[in-house]
Amino acid sequence: MSQIAELIHSSVADDRRDARLYERYRDTLDLPVAWNDTLDTLVAHRSVRAYLPDALPEGTVELLVAAAQSAASSSNLQPWSVIAVEDPARKARLALLAGDQKQIYQAPLFLLWLVDLQRLTGIGEALSAPTVGLRYLESFLLGAVDTSLAAQSAVVALESIGLGSCYIGGIRNRPAEVAAELGLPPNVFALFGLTVGHPDPDRPASVKPRLPQEAVLFRETYGAGDNGLALAAYDHRLRGFQREQGMIERDWTEQATQRVGHDHLARSGRHVLRDILHALGFGLE
Repeated sequence: MSQIAELIHSSVADDRRDARLYERYRDTLDLPVAWNDTLDTLVAHRSVRAYLPDALPEGTVELLVAAAQSAASSSNLQPWSVIAVEDPARKARLALLAGDQKQIYQAPLFLLWLVDLQRLTGIGEALSAPTVGLRYLESFLLGAVDTSLAAQSAVVALESIGLGSCYIGGIRNRPAEVAAELGLPPNVFALFGLTVGHPDPDRPASVKPRLPQEAVLFRETYGAGDNGLALAAYDHRLRGFQREQGMIERDWTEQATQRVGHDHLARSGRHVLRDILHALGFGLE
């Protein structure tokens, strides 16, 4: 590549970087780094809720699992599993259990990501080795962290080949019924779902702006200062996004406080999640 061509290529990459970062924050972010396709995929992430009916390429599920298994795993315990659901009838039943979300019906693939401590329990039984540590809350947290890392690696992989996805936390609304539908043994919990498919170009998803970095990035110790200005700026930017999308305009600070309130959790059934986890075999000691 000639020097002139290199300069042009670098300029195009810088322009794409600046555009991606502005889209993510709705503000300029001076980040003088060389841009590449991996960074572009990560920063351009969006939740896709409208899919074409087209089938996925052969080998897609296996590719996503390979990417998921390439994520970090604490002590290499690999305490997760995933169930690929493509049967329309089963997807419909799961959709009803997860708040009747339309993207579950539309997407050709619905992945259920599982905290799976049963595999380690079975190994312990086979080797006559104690597995009492699996009863502790730490083991469940470890499983949840590893499951989330695995799923996010799969999301990056699928987006890199032009597919879209959306996490479905609503799968935790009725975990006992979900466990029955999926035939889950004790010590296995559906942490979240993930719809996967070809994004519908007629109903494109948009990049939702995130909090300013000064609200989430601290150095050396936790920032105890007042971030009211940063939150107010974010409320303003998010309202602009909502206006563009034809959504009801609401401040993020209002939305967030309502979302973490008891009423919302009670409506979704998640306020009794600890009791349900106990019933599913998790000790959480």
